[in-house]
Amino acid sequence: MNEITDITAKYQPIYIEEHFKSLEGLHTFSLQFFKDVAELYDVLTRIKNIERNPTGYSIDDAPILGLLVRIGKLLKECVKYYEQDNAEIIAIIERPLIEASTIATYLMLNGQAAIEDYRKCSYKDRLRILRDLESGSPFFETKAGKRLLASVQEKMVFEGLTKDDFAEQKKNKWKLQGKSFRDIFAEIEYDDLYSATYGMMSESIHGSWNESMDWGLVRNDDGTFSAFTNHHPADIRFMTPTINFTIRPFRLWLERINAYDDNFKGTMDWIERVNTRLFRTFDSLYDGEYNAKQSKAP
Repeated sequence: MNEITDITAKYQPIYIEEHFKSLEGLHTFSLQFFKDVAELYDVLTRIKNIERNPTGYSIDDAPILGLLVRIGKLLKECVKYYEQDNAEIIAIIERPLIEASTIATYLMLNGQAAIEDYRKCSYKDRLRILRDLESGSPFFETKAGKRLLASVQEKMVFEGLTKDDFAEQKKNKWKLQGKSFRDIFAEIEYDDLYSATYGMMSESIHGSWNESMDWGLVRNDDGTFSAFTNHHPADIRFMTPTINFTIRPFRLWLERINAYDDNFKGTMDWIERVNTRLFRTFDSLYDGEYNAKQSKAP
């Protein structure tokens, strides 16, 4: 708890209010806030109820914890590029971050069967490696091939799995409980949000004509296009919606490990409250031309 207090102590009313008067002040505040949220998540992944888990977490909890650690690490990367004023890289990193948040929440709401299925679905390509071995692939005569094979075999032995233990996953085409990610997203969030968030973010991963028009090209007055090789600037809208996706899984985790006391609830409520106010205040001040590196008082 001392780590959390050290992080949040600076957020006194006068500190907050003096930064919420201008877009420049909001940006300065938001950068510190986003850094601190990432650090808070780092702390929360290390919180432990000693009575429940005197050493580490069982294989029933570990898949969820792994996703939470992923969220924290990806958020730190988003913050790094937010500080560099690089919206394009944030757009790439946000998609796996939202996926990790959504799946972690889904697993905690759907119990042990979902967690076991999630673990088994991760072996799809690793089973293909075993099939390639059986078919005599020369890759497994190389040092790299032998190391990869040993890694796969060691994990399966640890989990007590054989290549014949995946009938249900094959039947469901290796989808978690037979559901597409959109199905899961609709259960955890709202289906209407999918296209505007995770769906459009796929273009930042795979590329598209619209993605090129948004990030890589500039349209000339005569209707032709030229290359735009600079990075587009980042503002608060690139961070606050994504952080909103991450709050629920950390709440559920703290509840799961019986650590969700009033202090932790207050911390999560504070993250949600400040994150929401940041977005709304930015939206009220934004005139469509803001650059984080410039001062624009209202």
